[in-house]
Amino acid sequence: MGGGEKAIHRHVLKQKKMLVNDRIKCLLDSDSRFLELSVIGGMGMKYGDVPRTGIVTGIGKVCSKYCMIIANDATVKGGSVYPITLKKQLRAQEIAQQNGLPCFYIVESGGAFLPLQAEIFNPGGQTFYNEAIMSSLNIPQLAIVCGSCTAGGAYIPTMAQEAVIVHKSGTIFLGGPPLVKAALGEIVSAEELGGATLHCSTSGYTDYFAENEKEALRMGRDIMESLNIDDKSISGRQKDVIEPQYDINDIPGFISDDNNIDIYQVIARIVDDSRYHEFKKMYGTTLKCGFSYLNGYLVGIIGNQGPVTEEAALKGSHFVQLCSERNISLIFLQNTPLTDEHSFESYSLLKAQGKLMAAVSCSMVPKITVKIGNCYGSTHYMMGGKCMSPNFIFSWPNSSLGLMNPEMLAQELLKVGI
Repeated sequence: MGGGEKAIHRHVLKQKKMLVNDRIKCLLDSDSRFLELSVIGGMGMKYGDVPRTGIVTGIGKVCSKYCMIIANDATVKGGSVYPITLKKQLRAQEIAQQNGLPCFYIVESGGAFLPLQAEIFNPGGQTFYNEAIMSSLNIPQLAIVCGSCTAGGAYIPTMAQEAVIVHKSGTIFLGGPPLVKAALGEIVSAEELGGATLHCSTSGYTDYFAENEKEALRMGRDIMESLNIDDKSISGRQKDVIEPQYDINDIPGFISDDNNIDIYQVIARIVDDSRYHEFKKMYGTTLKCGFSYLNGYLVGIIGNQGPVTEEAALKGSHFVQLCSERNISLIFLQNTPLTDEHSFESYSLLKAQGKLMAAVSCSMVPKITVKIGNCYGSTHYMMGGKCMSPNFIFSWPNSSLGLMNPEMLAQELLKVGI
């Protein structure tokens, strides 16, 4: 976890600060679960490993309201911002905006990693743009400053609707004391330049003065309590939850080496009471469409059981349109198989698949995509791929993603002599 034993030791024992996980736990309701996003992001990057991308994002309840939490991990590279950090933060903001989730920024950042500033400059600005847009949409933006907010990081609390800062720990400035000394020859402490006393009593950039981190996080909860907003993120359950009749732990046993998966077996192990009302069962049989209850909510499920044929695409577009008209959320279980190269010659297939892609693109209901196997080519798009802006995307460990499957790619490269 975090930036390693030495960094954690320095952060906790020397600097007397809370770890990012503890901060989040202190902010959330005691009975709230935390759905962390992009957990393994940042590993194996060209500029080295950045565990969890140096930032923790996820969804949990604060004062019984679902919120998006975006928290810097200062034990990773001192809280420096990398390109992958911004990619993760932008995705978290996108999810928050789609679902109307208030955002809590728990800030402790050393600013951009300067050797990669060319890759950071514009995406960094996009995070500030998103913060402003969500504020204009009445999606609360709240900040808790637990450490240094340097350079671009300084804009996060100053653009928030309400901000808390920790005394003798939180600081906000565009350039720190070393930069002031280099530019002006003046010697000034971090606290004098941008500490809690200055920003709460002189600049007015922060709204609440906290003696320590725990008090700051309690103040964050108090702010949430005072917002007087409805929980827009979820509506009431339509039925009592009934556990599936079959064990979900059986699923790994249904996955073959080439990701040939019986979609019925998967559905039976995730939906309430294992009940599935199938739509057009005898038509376009390589695409399974139907209705189920998932954790008490009515959903439309679309899952691959072979190639997306012309009939399957027409059936899928019809089903997506039905769910859109009825305001039923869509679940895509994506496993697009190896494509037959001769299928590209079928113009009627192309037209039908275009209809499915258009239906998914124009659907305004919540969409969740689960990549359970192979995700190749254009069929990946029409099955709720990233370009279709689904609310969430989850990937099984066996899933693979690409423009074309490895076998076909190898054949094409051989043809051109590569």
